[in-house]
Amino acid sequence: MELKNLIFEVEGAVGKIIFNRPDALNALNTNTFDELNVLLDEIEKQSLLKVLIITGAGKAFVAGADIAEMQNKSETEARAFSEYGQRTFDRIEQLSIPVIACINGFALGGGLELAMACDIRLASTRAKMGQPEVNLGLIPGFGGSQRLPRIVGIGNGLYLLLTGEMIDAHEALRIGLVWKVLEPGELMTEARRIAEIILSRGSLALKLVKQTVHEGMQKSLQEALQLEAMRFGLPFVEGGQGKEGIRAFLEKRKPNW
Repeated sequence: MELKNLIFEVEGAVGKIIFNRPDALNALNTNTFDELNVLLDEIEKQSLLKVLIITGAGKAFVAGADIAEMQNKSETEARAFSEYGQRTFDRIEQLSIPVIACINGFALGGGLELAMACDIRLASTRAKMGQPEVNLGLIPGFGGSQRLPRIVGIGNGLYLLLTGEMIDAHEALRIGLVWKVLEPGELMTEARRIAEIILSRGSLALKLVKQTVHEGMQKSLQEALQLEAMRFGLPFVEGGQGKEGIRAFLEKRKPNW
């Protein structure tokens, strides 16, 4: 598929997806979701890719769903669009590699939902975030009503969902929605710095951490602890990365993953 709404770049073991509809503030339409799923198919097959960065072109990360496309949808069509977006963002969350969101500008509605499906969120000082669906008489459709309260707590989540207010990057940092706020020119540099740290870690451990956190969030504490214990044992297989990491530590050398 020829990419018209997205740009995909690979540098070494780091991939980067750029949402590229700047005239529409990178709004999400069906074609964009189609392209994104094609890219995710490719990323899942690339064993050499270890980190993914997601950002937007122009002054927006992603400003939300494409309102022009949605205006004539029926109830059934709107539900199908919501389910398509949810499945797509679930795929990002469930990727075996870490995903870093570089929120360079507006991340509203579906844009914030996209960022929340990523593992680490960095924000430019120019970023504005929110779930403004109630301003249109709607609710979030791509996971915002569920991921936002899980990330920032039910009180903060409900405030943003019920008022539809936008917040700036520093408020997003205060409530734990983003990890760090940077000047615009430093955003991608910091993402690459974090990517380099991740690249030096054991790939199996990274995969297991993501799986255990996301699966554990859906379980009781005791069930999640049992899951953790089971996964803790996996790297200890003979010849596994856990054995190599322990040997490297004791021998005061870098591990050979």
